[in-house]
Amino acid sequence: MSALAPSLQAWFTDRLAKQLHASPNTVAAYRDAWRLLLGYLQQRTGKQPSQLDLTDLDATTISAFLDHLEGDRHNSVRTRNARLAALRSFFKFASLRHPEHAAVIAQVLAIPTKRADHPEVSYLNTEEITALVDAPDPRTWTGRRDRALIDLAVQTGLRVSELTGLRNCDIELGVGAHVRCTGKGRKNRCTPLTKQTVAVLRTWARERRGGPEDPLFPSQRGGHLSRVGVEELVAKHATTAAKTCVSIAKKHPTPHVLRHSCVICGAVLV
Repeated sequence: MSALAPSLQAWFTDRLAKQLHASPNTVAAYRDAWRLLLGYLQQRTGKQPSQLDLTDLDATTISAFLDHLEGDRHNSVRTRNARLAALRSFFKFASLRHPEHAAVIAQVLAIPTKRADHPEVSYLNTEEITALVDAPDPRTWTGRRDRALIDLAVQTGLRVSELTGLRNCDIELGVGAHVRCTGKGRKNRCTPLTKQTVAVLRTWARERRGGPEDPLFPSQRGGHLSRVGVEELVAKHATTAAKTCVSIAKKHPTPHVLRHSCVICGAVLV
């Protein structure tokens, strides 16, 4: 058996899960980086992942993979750097288990991250927020769900992962109304809710029903919405909102834009 397969398994099961207690999002991101790399190597070399050894993952190969991410998959520099960070984490772990491959590992660890531009993220003004919140069709179940989700996103500034992870038990709509979640870095957040958002969520909760542990904003199949699902629904309703508020089309709203818009949501959601 090659050195790569057992080391990779030990890194995921022992190092990340047991020793570092990495969050599910971190583990998923690292898994995706390796899934892409192993698929790339299989196409390039014809070797199955189980046949690969650490010597097959030299600096030249890893650099070519990173170029593939940018050139063929059109990933951003920041995504490229995130994939590299996942690979580096493994190679640091492997350096202690396989000193016989120290030269190969050192060369991979020496691959630099790229400097990335930080584009300005736009935000929605009060008119645009109102148009986006009102865009979902209230006559449909998905429209009422999306209205509640967008309203909550703009008012609280929650990340996509926080929104999709919310359960029915995470909202308190009585005295001292608030929403609780565990966010990035495993930080617990408790955000107060405005009267309008409480009214929207109370109406949605009566329709939503379900158990305390069920997702607050479920997909049509009843599970948690995905990140892509939220991005698509925001884009969909932004297109609808642009029919009555032309300026919103120029800003290409995304869930991250909604986070930036949170600072002015008080002017709308009161």
